Amino acid sequence: MNFIEELKWRGMIHDVMPGTDEQLQKEMTSAYVGIDPTADSLHIGHLVGVMMLKHFQIAGHRPIVLVGGATGMIGDPSMKSSERNLLDEETLRHNQDCLKQQLAKFLNFKDEADNKALMVNNYDWMKAFSFLDFIRDVGKHLTVNYMMAKDSVKKRLSGESREGLSFTEFTYQLVQGYDFLHLYKNQNCKLQMGGSDQWGNITTGTELIRRVEAGEAFALTCPLITKADGGKFGKTESGNVWLDPERTSPYQFYQFWLNTSDADAEKYIKIFTLLPKNEVDDLVAQHHEAPHMRLLQKRLAEEVSIMVHSKEELDMAIEASSILFGKGTSEQLRKLDERTFLSVFEGVPQFNISKQELETGIPMMDLLSDKADVFPSKGELRRTIKGNGLAINKEKISDDELKVDSGFLIGGKYILVQKGKKNYFLLIAE
Repeated sequence: MNFIEELKWRGMIHDVMPGTDEQLQKEMTSAYVGIDPTADSLHIGHLVGVMMLKHFQIAGHRPIVLVGGATGMIGDPSMKSSERNLLDEETLRHNQDCLKQQLAKFLNFKDEADNKALMVNNYDWMKAFSFLDFIRDVGKHLTVNYMMAKDSVKKRLSGESREGLSFTEFTYQLVQGYDFLHLYKNQNCKLQMGGSDQWGNITTGTELIRRVEAGEAFALTCPLITKADGGKFGKTESGNVWLDPERTSPYQFYQFWLNTSDADAEKYIKIFTLLPKNEVDDLVAQHHEAPHMRLLQKRLAEEVSIMVHSKEELDMAIEASSILFGKGTSEQLRKLDERTFLSVFEGVPQFNISKQELETGIPMMDLLSDKADVFPSKGELRRTIKGNGLAINKEKISDDELKVDSGFLIGGKYILVQKGKKNYFLLIAE
């Protein structure tokens, strides 16, 4: 597999330094991508860089993940309008451990192969640097003129930000450049990859290697992922889409990819899956013939969900989707774990009811009109039942004399009421 060609057809190359392809063809090469450890989970915005490393390892090369413990304490001015919050070492170490567990689903850290993945933290070599040592050994090699010419610096100095640019952030490119120099010297790392907003920082590293070591190093960036409607990729109303199932449930994760637009799905399936070109081309052709079937979105959601979570979590997400949008059964509903169940019905009206009263049973007419305000009147409830429009726990109700007892509880706590096709209500027994 030719790494550069693979990334090209997938739309994952923005800039590549001349000579990069020749270097990769010549020998097994080490390349790194930096990841900011400001949280204890990756989000899908990180996935482009991770997929680049995954393709790199598949192509026989050695991927290095650099956790920016030191740079995370400074803040990168690239594409930012203000400084970020800084982290203490204990938090950084915790975040690093969590990130490695997630990355192990994509990269092989274990095999004794020459190209097994490596994770490093730049705090480990930066913490011993005194300020005087740094400006003497590193700072002297690059002029202020060179550093000021970077787009990331110029934007912050041009008045686009009221806060300007602190000296701390101005030195960021020097610190990141030194990371590349350190990995070049200690890990024979000759390539740095990242988003297109990182081009300035990466080329500072290649320049530092040239000046300090008289060595040759390379740079490759991918485009920043955007949505067809101009919205920010990876953001929802509730914030980031995380890889941690406690932050974003597998059901919500699956739904995010399932709900992408046609144009975005055609782009994302190349970037976020390992499907080969012929299979992607076939899927795109089939999708254009019958877009209403949403074949691209379904396959995209399946592939990414399995990669990030598991086949079991995917199956549960699909089953949960059929419950909400299709003809799911009471049995399927009861099989969902509580996290998925609550994810599916997040945002539906909720009412608290007495668990103690349920033990002896509550007449359904009282439960849904008096105890919980699902229906404004018993008359409307009767009319809904008569029109076959009421379901409890996905089972149609035809008996208006029904008593609801604790046997109706899902997981010992919930009762799901459905009025018509789309109106759900959640009763919580406490």
